[in-house]
Amino acid sequence: MKRPARLLPLALAAALLGGCASQPSKSDSAAAEATASGAALENAATHGALVRQMQGNGLWFASLAHIDALEKRWGATSETRLMRAEALRHTDQAAASAALYQQLLDTPERAAAWRGLGLISGSQGDYARAAECFENARQIAPTDGLLLNDLGYALLMDRRPEQARLPIMQAVQLLPQQPRVRSNLVLYLLVDQRPAEARRLMDEAGLSAATRRAIEQLAQELNSAATVPAAVTGQRPVGPVGPVPSAGSSGLLLKSSLRLSQALSHEPGTAAP
Repeated sequence: MKRPARLLPLALAAALLGGCASQPSKSDSAAAEATASGAALENAATHGALVRQMQGNGLWFASLAHIDALEKRWGATSETRLMRAEALRHTDQAAASAALYQQLLDTPERAAAWRGLGLISGSQGDYARAAECFENARQIAPTDGLLLNDLGYALLMDRRPEQARLPIMQAVQLLPQQPRVRSNLVLYLLVDQRPAEARRLMDEAGLSAATRRAIEQLAQELNSAATVPAAVTGQRPVGPVGPVPSAGSSGLLLKSSLRLSQALSHEPGTAAP
């Protein structure tokens, strides 16, 4: 699959849901070096490699300018539209990004498009919709560890830990050293009332004190959600008995998710989403 809130910038809010950015390939690095030395971008493939290199380094605004140039010279493709949708998402242009992702749902980039829509929904606190989008993407790309991690996290945030267990465990075995995957497993263990296992995993992973506090706070908020009948609140049940969010809890969870994302961004081996 190609890679890579409105309380704070969208890109930051989506960071925990999203995995790390794809690392530039040798050809991407070569393209960037060639451009830096003044060499011409002679074909669409070379220019596309440059855009991927820029996005891998977090230069989202600059990449938009190069996508404009690329499409002007060689025409738009589903790949360039996906790169544009990703850049729009990372530059706080959620509506425009979502519109492009929607256009890509019938193209070879559909798995990435579903994932992008899920990240936007999650960044806005709509974890049920995010999980639905990630599940659609999972059906297309069932072995993508980062996508499985996104799905598991969205299900946890939607208070469906039983359903979150499978994608989380799959992500852990596919990407055992990925910091966001490991933190997601810790969060699941705390929500599942297994603090000793969670502490052992945090020790083994060498997570910082800030990351530990952020994970524990988010788990506490998830565990303290009120469990009142849906008939009383008028809200849909979540899970078999399903805790129902109390007033304002979605905003609190989103803030806690942002804090965890910020803490994780400083963990060794964690690239920008």
